[in-house]
Amino acid sequence: MSSSSNIVGRFAPTPSGRMHLGNIYAALVAWLSVRSAEGRMVLRIEDLDPRTQSGPWTDYLLADLHWLGLDWDEGPYYQRDRVEAYHAALDQLRDAGLLYPCFCTRAELHAASAPHASDGTPIYAGTCRDLSPKEVARRSAARPAALRLMVPGENDPAGTISFTDRVFGPQTEVLARDCGDFLVRRSDGVFAYQLAVVVDDAQMGVTEVVRGHDLLSSSARQIYLQRLLGYPEPAYAHVPLLVAPDGRRLSKRDRDLDMEGLRERFGTPERLLGWVAGVAGLAPDTEPRSACELAELFSWDLVRAHRGDIAVTTSDSCQ
Repeated sequence: MSSSSNIVGRFAPTPSGRMHLGNIYAALVAWLSVRSAEGRMVLRIEDLDPRTQSGPWTDYLLADLHWLGLDWDEGPYYQRDRVEAYHAALDQLRDAGLLYPCFCTRAELHAASAPHASDGTPIYAGTCRDLSPKEVARRSAARPAALRLMVPGENDPAGTISFTDRVFGPQTEVLARDCGDFLVRRSDGVFAYQLAVVVDDAQMGVTEVVRGHDLLSSSARQIYLQRLLGYPEPAYAHVPLLVAPDGRRLSKRDRDLDMEGLRERFGTPERLLGWVAGVAGLAPDTEPRSACELAELFSWDLVRAHRGDIAVTTSDSCQ
């Protein structure tokens, strides 16, 4: 990035339910980073999974972002409309001889004795990597195959991915050891998250990816894909998670901490954003503040000063 004005950030929610407090925090930091640098913001709806393509959740997402004052300059783009772009990237990887069919079920992967990556994904043992054409044909007749991307061997420097996260500092992952060959298309034909977001970020000109710490382990796989596809590598910043008092991650099932409950409880976006910023250390207190007022205070040093997960309770948010 030659100057701060060239920053292009994005918010990329999945419409699987109402936004919760953790989503709001990640969206807020992404927005503050862009607006404080006079950059551009992209909104992308990650609705590749058919289960996310119906229901009211996308409309709620857009309405809630408007209510919060978290605006955008491009979009909303919808992943369901971008399947041809993912096909083109998949063809590029296939032509390079880097893909193979995988017939392992989710249950088989989790039942295997192989260790799991930090995000809970089983580290793939390469079970289907060397199947003969005859065996592939036999299994294909009984079960649709997913597609996996080969990663370099553990001693191959190309498979060691290093980058510096804006919050958590230097990171290094050895793909063969830490995740193994990974999915780029599911057995039901839906493109995998890792491939889709890489294609989207590149084609939308995203230069800064701000998201929750739970996705930090995805970055190495995405950087590897960027290098294979000849895409530029954005900067990454993974923010702490807002969690329940017992350390459990918030989900869209936590109705008292979703947007419906929060809008009822706080009444105004300024009260909600001021409280979120205060408990997360982005502001000196929890006094009501608009998104634009918080942008004037924003510094990545404030985010880095609070790297641990932030526990919140319903009573905390009662004003």
